[in-house]
Amino acid sequence: MKKIFYIFFLMLGVTLFSEAATRGDVKVIESSEDIRYLSQKIVKDYLFLYSNPKKREVKSELHASLEKLSDDLRVIVMTTKDSDTKDILEFLAYSKDQIKELFDQKADKENAALMLDYSETLLEGADSIARAHLYTFSDEEKMLMVTKEIEYLLERITKYYMAFNVGFETHTNKKQMEEAIGKLEENMEKINAYSYPYEMQKEQENINRFWKTNKHFFQKTETLFIPNLLLASIDYLEDHVANIALYHSKNQ
Repeated sequence: MKKIFYIFFLMLGVTLFSEAATRGDVKVIESSEDIRYLSQKIVKDYLFLYSNPKKREVKSELHASLEKLSDDLRVIVMTTKDSDTKDILEFLAYSKDQIKELFDQKADKENAALMLDYSETLLEGADSIARAHLYTFSDEEKMLMVTKEIEYLLERITKYYMAFNVGFETHTNKKQMEEAIGKLEENMEKINAYSYPYEMQKEQENINRFWKTNKHFFQKTETLFIPNLLLASIDYLEDHVANIALYHSKNQ
């Protein structure tokens, strides 16, 4: 799991409070953001395993992510008092169990298609849960949310890159990928508009430079498939996003 994943929630859990927020709201939002990220990462990694079945370390990563997903669902179950959230959790728990069963089977195209469906189920459920526990963020909290959104979108874009190149080259998948790229660049604009001190401006430059390179490869999805290189590059980009997240965590 990337550094931003831990930094964001370690600091968020301690500092995110407002008059409208309860401790329970904060915990539920933390876990729902986890689930959004995992909904994309798990399937991205599964599709990578499908195209590289000899990469056994990927399977270990998948099981670790699924365990984290279980932990997040458990936190929400124990925290929320919202009846709609409880109902949604039942569907998410079922999807998680189905994903676990697929992990124990051979990665093939049929199972990959199911994983793509479960990805959207988890995402939709997490979004609904988060909306039920919203409160007003401070300016620095908003920037933390921007960094989290960027990481989620990087995973989502890469998921569709993988999907398109392992046999799911549909108009819908391409459109979803393009929409995610557009949303990511909207969030990049917020990073670029923020007045960082000199020592953090290098991180801004790194994020912009590495995103420009990765975007070039994403735009060549139909003609250039380099999953090992691209996934490593996305990991490196997320490390720089993590440094921005840590800055905002410390400045609340």
